[in-house]
Amino acid sequence: MTNEMMGLRALIEKAPDADLLRELIGFAAQRLMELEVGELTGAAYGEKSAERLAQRNGYRDRDWETRAGTVELRIPKLRRGSYFPGFLEPRRMAEKALTAVVQEAYIQGVSTRSVDELVKAMGMTGISKSQVSRLCEEIDGKVKAFLDRPIEGDWPYLWLDATYVKVRQNSRVISAAVIVAVGVNSDGRREVLGMDIGHSEAEAFWTAFLRKLRQRGLRGVKLVVSDAHEGLKAAVAKLLHASWQRCRVHFARNALAYAARTVGGSWPPSSPPPSPRTTPRPPRASGARSPTSSARRCPSSLG
Repeated sequence: MTNEMMGLRALIEKAPDADLLRELIGFAAQRLMELEVGELTGAAYGEKSAERLAQRNGYRDRDWETRAGTVELRIPKLRRGSYFPGFLEPRRMAEKALTAVVQEAYIQGVSTRSVDELVKAMGMTGISKSQVSRLCEEIDGKVKAFLDRPIEGDWPYLWLDATYVKVRQNSRVISAAVIVAVGVNSDGRREVLGMDIGHSEAEAFWTAFLRKLRQRGLRGVKLVVSDAHEGLKAAVAKLLHASWQRCRVHFARNALAYAARTVGGSWPPSSPPPSPRTTPRPPRASGARSPTSSARRCPSSLG
């Protein structure tokens, strides 16, 4: 299948999936702030400790504009001193790093290494390895709950596609297939229904994926749109008993793979050819006649 499938972030930015993405970004940012403030004060929220260095003083609300939408944050306040999360500083790429960690959770679960790098990108210090591990488990749990949620109602239209990503497995980096199901229900709402990862797009893998969707409640499918992968088509015929239509985007790309390209060009062209009227003419010697005027005067020159 095509490696140019829409990005995972673009896929999950569909209601209510966009709500989940915003929720996970807000959850991770809030938890990281709590951990950082706990290190500054010497104790966690609500914890009684003789080693406490400062007292908390409630929260202040602040909106954080992210690529997934507006995230409402509650920034902890201190009675003595002040606290402001470094990831809200201008020009810091923390939001991009945080979104990447959430995307990773969709594919293969969050690694402690990724969260360590996230903490550094967000300009945070004093967060222990055990706290990072607990945060990973909490993010993974929320993503798993979303991907395993019950599917309610009828979904007449179903799009199936896959892309290949690099994943680390047993200390090796391998190429794995990420398959995605996007459905449209009877109300016209589009939603990511499922996602899974495997070694290849074999029929058995597609069959297991579609069977899991049915077990979660997928029903009422009338039309499936995908590329012409034989294993996928066989799994659809076996489990969904719905009409199948070849994706036009995939068909066009497959056809263009056999089309000859122009010398030095590509399809589609990046810009249209210049208009003859706007193309500058080469300079002429003084007194020379233009080719067009000669053509008008001598019809034989056309032949």
